[in-house]
Amino acid sequence: MSKLTAPLLIATMILVGCGRLGDSRWNPLSWGSAPTPTLEPEDGYAQISDTRPLIPQIAAARWEPLNEGRLLVVNGFAPVRGYSSVALVTARPQPGNRLAPDADGVLRLRLVGVSPAPGSAAALPARPGVDEIAAAMAISSVQLSRIAAVEITSGSNVVTLRR
Repeated sequence: MSKLTAPLLIATMILVGCGRLGDSRWNPLSWGSAPTPTLEPEDGYAQISDTRPLIPQIAAARWEPLNEGRLLVVNGFAPVRGYSSVALVTARPQPGNRLAPDADGVLRLRLVGVSPAPGSAAALPARPGVDEIAAAMAISSVQLSRIAAVEITSGSNVVTLRR
């Protein structure tokens, strides 16, 4: 028994004394702490924001109840008909379908769309109250729990809804 104790004690002392904690790969304390290599760029991934222009004006905004959250419905108005690809997008780019508010608890959205080409048949004058542009966004109860208010920006006005 004593013949086995001395070599084990010597081996343990050698491993413990292997330089500073993170310097030696023989040190068992540093085996799991090595940084894992990643393919992510040093500056992070480029975030592409939506380049569609803002709808000229917001006419109304309201909440509609859903089973698991609320539906944010926004009506806008433009001087001409024919807007396409109308949507509510976050003011700052966010990955995937994530809706995270800013540090103050306000979710900032933009009402955007593509205007018709000048001179096209779709670019007829719009009639107030009839030719409104509508966009909606479903927000789950989990996402709503972090949001104190929603701020929607258009070309000429900003509308804020509290939960």
